[in-house]
Amino acid sequence: MQFVSNPKVEAVFSGYPKTVKKQMLHLRELVLKTASKIDTLEKLEETLKWGEPSYVTKHGSTVRMDWKPQSPNQYAMYFSCSSSLVSTFKTIYKHIFKFEGNRAIVFQLKDEIPEVELTHCISLALTYHKLKHLPLLGA
Repeated sequence: MQFVSNPKVEAVFSGYPKTVKKQMLHLRELVLKTASKIDTLEKLEETLKWGEPSYVTKHGSTVRMDWKPQSPNQYAMYFSCSSSLVSTFKTIYKHIFKFEGNRAIVFQLKDEIPEVELTHCISLALTYHKLKHLPLLGA
């Protein structure tokens, strides 16, 4: 898999407060690790969308992540609200994750991330356009 990163993304990660930076880098690591295990993924682009670190693939839906000062104790992974991703995640993982509408999985800074489940969600997002016709995205 080819990985292409916009240098401006590093500046965003560097700009997060120390209390948040570790969690944000961990989300990034999960996205990169997940992408590297998808055999059909040829290229992953790390860029900024709305000033937030974002991950784009040819056959996937954009995955974004961010922390916002107005909610200092939480951070989130965002998905396209016009996709069926978050509604699918709610069906499969309703007792595992906290959600914000149909666009995000929200994490508290102090909480441990359920990595197996989040990796599954990331994988579904990065391959979304190949799966969107399947019930529950083939999960």
